[in-house]
Amino acid sequence: MKKLYAIVIVLILILSSCDSNKGKGIKFAIRNNSDQQITKVKFYTSEKLAIAEIDKIEPNESVSGFLTMKNNQSDGGYGLEFTRADGKKEIIGCGYYTNGAPLENIAKFG
Repeated sequence: MKKLYAIVIVLILILSSCDSNKGKGIKFAIRNNSDQQITKVKFYTSEKLAIAEIDKIEPNESVSGFLTMKNNQSDGGYGLEFTRADGKKEIIGCGYYTNGAPLENIAKFG
C-alpha cells in the first residue's frame, strides 16, 4: 500500500510539473533613462517568432510586458531595438534561453 501511495504522489508531481507551453515566455521591463523619447521599441528572441512592440517610451518612463515563447524551440538570446530622438537606431542583446525556455524570470533594461 505504501508503494502505491508513493507511486501516486510521484505521478501527481510529474503531471503537475508538465507545462503545455501555457504561459511559456519571459517578462520584460524597459526603462528610458535618457532625457529624450525613444520610439519603435521592439523586444524579441533571436528566433523572432514573437515580437513585443511599443510605440514610444517617454524619458524616465518604464514599460513592462510579457513576450511569449510558446513556439521557440532552440537556443538563443534576447534583443531590444529602438530609435533615439535623433533617428539613430540602437540594438542591444542580452540574456540567454535554451531549448526554447527562458533561464531568467525577467529581462530588465535601463
